[in-house]
Amino acid sequence: MAAAAGDDAGMDAVQRRLMFEDECILVDEQDNVVGHESKYNCHLMEKIESENLLHRAFSVFLFNSKYELLLQQRSATKVTFPLVWTNTCCSHPLYRESELIQENYLGVRNAAQRKLLDELGIPAEDAPVDQFTPVGRMLYKAPSDGKWGEHELDSILIIVRDVKLQPNPDEVADVKYVNREQLKELIQKADAGEDGVKLSPWFRLIVDNFLMRWWDHVEKGTLSEVVDMETIHKLKE
Repeated sequence: MAAAAGDDAGMDAVQRRLMFEDECILVDEQDNVVGHESKYNCHLMEKIESENLLHRAFSVFLFNSKYELLLQQRSATKVTFPLVWTNTCCSHPLYRESELIQENYLGVRNAAQRKLLDELGIPAEDAPVDQFTPVGRMLYKAPSDGKWGEHELDSILIIVRDVKLQPNPDEVADVKYVNREQLKELIQKADAGEDGVKLSPWFRLIVDNFLMRWWDHVEKGTLSEVVDMETIHKLKE
């Protein structure tokens, strides 16, 4: 990787290892697997634009038994979108057998369980794979800075569980549970540029297009009524 040495010299060692070791799943716009590529290349805007690299991702929204949503602030060392607030967990299934399983989105759910442990220290028994409900899919592109960005086909998963938390400081700077009013206040701060609050582009797209309706059904226990995994929503930041 010719670009790795010079302008990446300041990259955090943990994030650097993940960038080169993790193989993301490349997909077409219908979410069919077409190959695999390093996390590094998948997040280079130059590669995204020139080769139209699109990779599979997931976004977890974890609610506790009081129906408060768990948010995380990404660590300062993250290569893309450092220190932004976002939903519970956002990452990628990897190009490995257990995370390529298409049936009932089991591969994505396996990846979600893995990353909840990696990022937030949530034990697997607190987040059983069969408790994740895939509710929707979206495709979006978002630059982070001049060099890095996202181009993802994102499966959105909801889980309602009370969990033990032990955030990993390499991944997460802060966490908090919010109710709807607190989330609206956070959004208002981000819109006004107050207190340096920033939200991730994928979280904002989900909030603006889907979240409040889903939240209603989470509280009513009727989430299955709003599941739509057939449509792939093409959304713009």
